[in-house]
Amino acid sequence: MTYINAQTLGELLALPEYAGRRMFDSQTPSVQDEIRRNLTRRLQAGEPLFSGVLGYEDTVMPQLINALLARQNFILLGLRGQAKSRLLRAITDLMDERIPVIAGLDYFDDPLNPVTGDGRERVEREGEALAIRWVPRAERYVEKLATPDVTVADLIGDVDPIKAARLGTSLGDSRSMHFGLLPRANRGIFAVNELADLSPKVQVALFNILQEGDVQIKGFPVRLELDVMLAFSANPEDYTARGKIVTPLKDRIGSEIRTHYPQDIRQGMNITAQEAARQPEVQVPDYVAELIEEIAFQAREDGRVDKLSGVSQRLPISLMELSAANAERRALVTGAKPVVRVSDVYAGLPAITGKMELEYEGELKGAEQVAKDLIRKAAGAIYGRRYASLSTTALEEWFEQGNVFRLPQTGAATEIQASLAEVPDLTELTRAVAESDDSDTQASAAEFVLEGLYGRKKLSRAEELYAAPEPELKMGRGGRWN
Repeated sequence: MTYINAQTLGELLALPEYAGRRMFDSQTPSVQDEIRRNLTRRLQAGEPLFSGVLGYEDTVMPQLINALLARQNFILLGLRGQAKSRLLRAITDLMDERIPVIAGLDYFDDPLNPVTGDGRERVEREGEALAIRWVPRAERYVEKLATPDVTVADLIGDVDPIKAARLGTSLGDSRSMHFGLLPRANRGIFAVNELADLSPKVQVALFNILQEGDVQIKGFPVRLELDVMLAFSANPEDYTARGKIVTPLKDRIGSEIRTHYPQDIRQGMNITAQEAARQPEVQVPDYVAELIEEIAFQAREDGRVDKLSGVSQRLPISLMELSAANAERRALVTGAKPVVRVSDVYAGLPAITGKMELEYEGELKGAEQVAKDLIRKAAGAIYGRRYASLSTTALEEWFEQGNVFRLPQTGAATEIQASLAEVPDLTELTRAVAESDDSDTQASAAEFVLEGLYGRKKLSRAEELYAAPEPELKMGRGGRWN
């Protein structure tokens, strides 16, 4: 990176990369060309693209790569929690590591081809002595969350009469302008999240930059030929709930790319494992991790949950964090090994209830009860997929005889392990699921076996609360325990 030692325009022109260039030279590659060049190199070298974005390898990413190769502006359209913002920010890695800009300006202007009045004046006055600075790619990404109160001046800019008077220029001179976010994103990426929330008047102001590559301010004959790549995101629900994208603007956006939730459980588990923050010593058995992910899949199909709002991938991520935290709390109190159990998943109910918009039927039943139903259904689904071949005949016959089994939800692992002998085949089922002789792992497996049978309607369960002891699960047979 020795080229960064160039601190003036003259030193820049002396670099081999700029051989043959001169002042006011329009040969500087555009942002789209820059991204295309780096993207092409990575594709040919087989290097990874869009780090940290999982599950889109065969769907969203090919469409996005095509849009970038075609030098198009684009919009990511999808429900909440589908990594739209992360995908937009990941494109920054496809820009050059650093680029030169004119020093002393609070926006980025090309020292070889300035587009603003201030930049051109500086180049004419200072020549090859013009000071330059090197801007890292992270600073070339500008993001704006669209809200109804955003104005044209916020995005494009406005006339500054005080600045015009101080400089002795006319109001139509670009040097008298106060630039908004879009001109300040010159030579970079300008991203607008939740585009539909912008008022129609503000959306109209984006027409010129999308079609002609310039902006016009306050009706004055000022034409800034900006070099900006525009990227947008929006939620389809917003088209009717809070606003819509005006048709002429949609027509000017090159590609509309639809995002989606994870298409299978394993894909979702990988995303949750990557994003969830938990202590490394907390162990999460694979069947519990699958249970947590299955809850989100069940919620997206449940008729009591609003499908237009979607169920964010943040649900299993937050649920994993709370479940791990509850297991850690139990371990700190009892001195046991922190292994996540089904009871810890129930302790994470706040992560579920806050992530769902309910339909009328769901509102009548209550968010907490809907969440508990989802855990039950998810446990039944996971047990059926993984362990349906295990025989439970003796266990079911034991409960058919009217027997009841009480299991401390947060009891010591050795106590739970000893109590399993009361129920025929339960010890063997637990060992088959746990695949370990560790008592804490077997305690987690025992809870999962009972919850899975409950989810498959082989058992009924109820919670019994006492003044002093910890809560217990009361497992029985028949509707009286529901």
